[in-house]
Amino acid sequence: MLVLVARTLILYGVVIFAMRIMGKRQIGELQPSELVVAIMISDLASVPMQAIDIPLLSGIVPVMTLLVAEVLTSYMCLKSKKVRKFLSGEPSIVIYNGQINESELRRLRFNINDLLEELRLGGCHDISDVDVAVIETSGKLSVIPKTKARSVTVEDMNLQNARQDGLPCTIISDGVLNEYELARAKKNNKWVEKELKKHGVKDIRDVFIASLDAEDELFIQLKEKKRRKK
Repeated sequence: MLVLVARTLILYGVVIFAMRIMGKRQIGELQPSELVVAIMISDLASVPMQAIDIPLLSGIVPVMTLLVAEVLTSYMCLKSKKVRKFLSGEPSIVIYNGQINESELRRLRFNINDLLEELRLGGCHDISDVDVAVIETSGKLSVIPKTKARSVTVEDMNLQNARQDGLPCTIISDGVLNEYELARAKKNNKWVEKELKKHGVKDIRDVFIASLDAEDELFIQLKEKKRRKK
């Protein structure tokens, strides 16, 4: 009995260690690859936990192998947009400018009842109040309400100067120009070059993220190593 308890505690510690190494996001919002790893780790750990005749290393080695594989995969996703897209997919816009994107719902096999349920869970009870709704790679629904349906802020007290809301255009992500988002923002490459020069940026690869909001205000954040040099 004591042997079983000891084996269980050891495997419990190994699994906790693995999940901590994999990152805090594992606890809340799992990407597809992360969910697979979490399920496999639980299955691998349960086998030697139940059967004393199976060597303890038969559970520890596979768990650590999956841990190394997940860390390497996460690093590849950090460095390569193609790998990130392949493993995690991309956010899907299911409502834009108040219009439901039926083709996108069909592609995701997401029916209208599912959409309405997610909107209600997100605190939006009337679909006519939604400006933009995006299904994130984690499967959660993000909602941007229309101006008339959003909560009142200090800025909104002067109703004539109410700030426009909308889905920001991520012009640059991790040093790479997003042509689709640039076209959606109705801008061109010359505009990007001009704005980068205005902000003192010489190389687009130095930009971690650059997004343009509905008010045409550009937000730029440089990569950490460039910020340190400044």
